[in-house]
Amino acid sequence: MVLQFYAPSIVGGGGGIVALVLAEKQIPFNHVLIDIHAQDHKTSEFLAMNPFGQDDDGFVLYESRAICRYLCEKYADLGTPLLPSEVTKRAIFEQAASVESANFTPTAKAARDAARKQAMADTAHGRHQGKAALDAALSDLSATLDVYEVILGKYKFIAGDKFTLADVFHYSYAPYLAESRVDIMTSRGPNVARWWNELMSRPAWVKLKREGM
Repeated sequence: MVLQFYAPSIVGGGGGIVALVLAEKQIPFNHVLIDIHAQDHKTSEFLAMNPFGQDDDGFVLYESRAICRYLCEKYADLGTPLLPSEVTKRAIFEQAASVESANFTPTAKAARDAARKQAMADTAHGRHQGKAALDAALSDLSATLDVYEVILGKYKFIAGDKFTLADVFHYSYAPYLAESRVDIMTSRGPNVARWWNELMSRPAWVKLKREGM
């Protein structure tokens, strides 16, 4: 049975990174569209698989990062290798993945949320409060990207010289920043900018965006 991938048609978030892994690994799948506006994700059938689901021949898994790791392990012989097999390279990958989860994503999500709230503010007072919140969030994200600037001065990608799942995880929230007119990913430092531009130009990602998935 072809793998069933349940997700909304949104280029970003958990669905975005799973879709990118499927594309990079060239794994055949059937996209079961979840309409968030129609509350498809609140149905008893969908909730039985939890908030995010993948059905691989009867095996149901949720949580995007767990799904990504599963796909990379099970389909290791397909497409782009996204998980290092050598022990020290795997350790550096896990280190980078932990940094993304604990440091990057919380600050990137906070910046995205603050940018959206500022944009939706309908009063001068609200916009002022929104700018203060956005400035604070961007300060935290900037501190993380300062460390990335050093790391990316040594490596081509965040976990070494090859594109890995640690890079993929950054697609979850960072692309939303540019959509919210926050250009921090390309203006913080030359190494971060070079890395991020390379990620945004990955053929698999460009194709997903073009197709609206």
